Amino acid sequence: MTRLLVLTELFLPTKGGTAVWAAEVYKRLGGKAIHIVTADVPGAATVDAAHPNTIHRLSLKRVAWLRPESLAMYARFFFKSLGLALTHRFDAVHAFRALPEGLVAWAVARLTLRPVVIYAHGEELTTWGRGGKYQAMRFALRHADRVIANSEHTRDTLLTMDVDPARITVIYPGVDVAVFRPGLEAGGLRETLAIRMDEALVFSVGRLSRRKGFDQMIRAVAQLRAEGIALRYVIGGIGEDADYLDRLITEQQLQDSVHRIGAVGEADLPRWLNACDLFAMPNRDINGDNEGFGMVFIEAAACGKPSLAGEAGGTGSSVLHQNTGLRVDGESVDAVAAGLRIFLTAPEQARAWGQQALQRVQREFAWERVADKTRKLNLSQPD
Repeated sequence: MTRLLVLTELFLPTKGGTAVWAAEVYKRLGGKAIHIVTADVPGAATVDAAHPNTIHRLSLKRVAWLRPESLAMYARFFFKSLGLALTHRFDAVHAFRALPEGLVAWAVARLTLRPVVIYAHGEELTTWGRGGKYQAMRFALRHADRVIANSEHTRDTLLTMDVDPARITVIYPGVDVAVFRPGLEAGGLRETLAIRMDEALVFSVGRLSRRKGFDQMIRAVAQLRAEGIALRYVIGGIGEDADYLDRLITEQQLQDSVHRIGAVGEADLPRWLNACDLFAMPNRDINGDNEGFGMVFIEAAACGKPSLAGEAGGTGSSVLHQNTGLRVDGESVDAVAAGLRIFLTAPEQARAWGQQALQRVQREFAWERVADKTRKLNLSQPD
């Protein structure tokens, strides 16, 4: 029986790849003997009632008048986790990020003489400068018994932080291949936007932030439409760049060709990925903020679709260039347009890449495969 204490601020029903990863892997590793300490958020009770692990919810909100603001959060995380570790015989303590979870997990693990595993996702390693937060994160990662990197790019970043390479294991995130799969009924999605059958549908989804490259896509679509290529571009998601993207669509006079559809529901995402001809997210680095892996590329692949990705960050692990899609320079509108042009003018090649992407997902990225790799982690004893 697997007995683990798992610390993660992000857990379902919170959106995002980290929350999904935590929920999907640990329910496949065991039942009630796995205890997950996480944030109390709206809708949590419904998730917890159906989840096979034991879930403990805490208020993990920052307090504005405290210095630091996260002091109360760290205290709640620590005392709850230590209490559980002292009353249960866990095999190890797992933390889904270096901060805040990893630092707490390291302290609890050392006090209870258990090994500690910390996940590294990539973007958090490069966005905190070199100040106190960075130093605390580096301390936690360097003193973990095992660090799980979500891509080779993340592993390379960890090496620059002097994390022992012998303690790093690369485990890619996964996808639920029963949910994301080809052949799903997607009727009506194209029709809602009056997309003709002779128009290619390019789809993007994610937080509307600059690093995702949706603005570059809009500019590239304008180029291709000017060339007479028949395509529509649909952007799903919410975020801080919403107004900026709307202005850009208007400036490029693409109101009839580019459509922002807002948040995409959980049930609709696999349908949109089936409806589209190509998934595109030409991500780029913005002041150290980049894509650590890009789980959505794998979700698209699971639906049999090729992807256009940027070259920044860890997307080389999720999109194999000229095999499951293309990686281009997300800083260059011309490069993004050139990549799109290849997909849209060589549909047979695009479909072949989509099939190769699907086969790779089925072979490597099912959550059962991720759980199996996690189960087989080799943990040394605490220093």
